[in-house]
Amino acid sequence: MQTTEQHADVLIIGAGVAGLIAAAELQRAGRRVLVIDKGRSAGGRLASRRIEGANFDHGAQFITTRDLRFASVLEQGRQSGAVEEWCHGFAGNVDGYVRWRGKPSMTAIAKYLAVGLNLQLEIAVATLRRDEQQWRAETTTGRTFTADAVLLTPPVPQSLALLAAGGIELPPDLRARLFAIEYERCLAVMAVLDRPPRIPPPGGVAPTAGPIAWIADNQLKGISAEPAVTIHATHAFSMKHWEQDRQESGRALLDAAKEWLGTGIKTFQVHGWRYSKPMHVDESPCAMLSQSPPLLLAGDAFAGPRVEGAALSGWAAAKAILERF
Repeated sequence: MQTTEQHADVLIIGAGVAGLIAAAELQRAGRRVLVIDKGRSAGGRLASRRIEGANFDHGAQFITTRDLRFASVLEQGRQSGAVEEWCHGFAGNVDGYVRWRGKPSMTAIAKYLAVGLNLQLEIAVATLRRDEQQWRAETTTGRTFTADAVLLTPPVPQSLALLAAGGIELPPDLRARLFAIEYERCLAVMAVLDRPPRIPPPGGVAPTAGPIAWIADNQLKGISAEPAVTIHATHAFSMKHWEQDRQESGRALLDAAKEWLGTGIKTFQVHGWRYSKPMHVDESPCAMLSQSPPLLLAGDAFAGPRVEGAALSGWAAAKAILERF
């Protein structure tokens, strides 16, 4: 029988890159770490999906790195078979930066980062409260987690809503700083085609005008055996059509992509990323909300709106927690 209450030295809410990186660092330092996430898999926007035999990366499309420490993580992932080089640029614009992709898809990177961690999925936290010198997180199913420190890594608005539900008040300046963080939205279309599209090698195009921000050939990319494209709408299009019928929005994006498709569409699905990418990055690599007991925020809104930024934020948060211990 599963216990309804668990304790950890550090509870990490959110199993995206920031949470997984922080968990590994804290665990290496000898702390008992528990990572929980409301989703069915780890990775957050390192997301993949299968539709009628076709595979799609429908969240983050690739990873770039400029930080040597994160580059080392990707190299280790490459050696393990979870990461591989995709290309050095698109549409003939080679810039020298490697674009890394997950193997076989982007979720493989999250699975690699999660190896050896105490990770529990499909757990939604309803409230987070201070309980003397520890934190108490209560889930929507009645389970309770207590911890000496908590790291929140969901998108900032979701973390703020969780704090509000638990009656946790923030200093006015910090509150204003965090509430100022806004995110782009993105409607993502995943379409199975009857023949390969017209997208040139290596399989990605970022249009400079129109409603499409990105279109990728998942077969040319190397993740799908069947012809399949991922289309990311611009923030403007996504905001305008967010509350409209998703199938109609998907058809509008497919119509806009005709010059790159040039073939018949067998079926498609649409996913909405409410928190696709932060519009600006906070001044700190993580946010300390409470020093005793420690409570922090981390993610790509703090150290850079890329996968690498989330990793750097996770390391910064882990360091701050260890200093408080």
